Amino acid sequence: MLSTIAGLTAAAAVLAAGPAAPRDHQGYGETKLTLSYLADAGFARAVKLECDPAGGGHPQPDQACAELARVNGDAGRIEPGHSACFLIYAPVTAEITGTWHGATVTWSHKFGNICEMRRATGDLFTF
Repeated sequence: MLSTIAGLTAAAAVLAAGPAAPRDHQGYGETKLTLSYLADAGFARAVKLECDPAGGGHPQPDQACAELARVNGDAGRIEPGHSACFLIYAPVTAEITGTWHGATVTWSHKFGNICEMRRATGDLFTF
């Protein structure tokens, strides 16, 4: 009788907590992101990225997910590359929205041009 009451109490606690967030195969919450950029000149691009397992419409999902994993999903912490960019001002705003291991992500940054954006964000915006 006592074990039945304990079992019902545990079940009630689980139900009161509500449904759990979706989990991927590694025990993290799901990762579903939209990566996009909009140039002041008027053109835009966007792509979906999923991680664990890597997928979506991104042309290099494994590399993009690995880049985000190195910075725990914070694109602002990516170490910029050392490639040279032309000093032509053609502003572009990059955005990442969605979920990273179940946590909401909203990131945006304006760069001087596409080359600077790609240098600063590694493999994320190579589409």
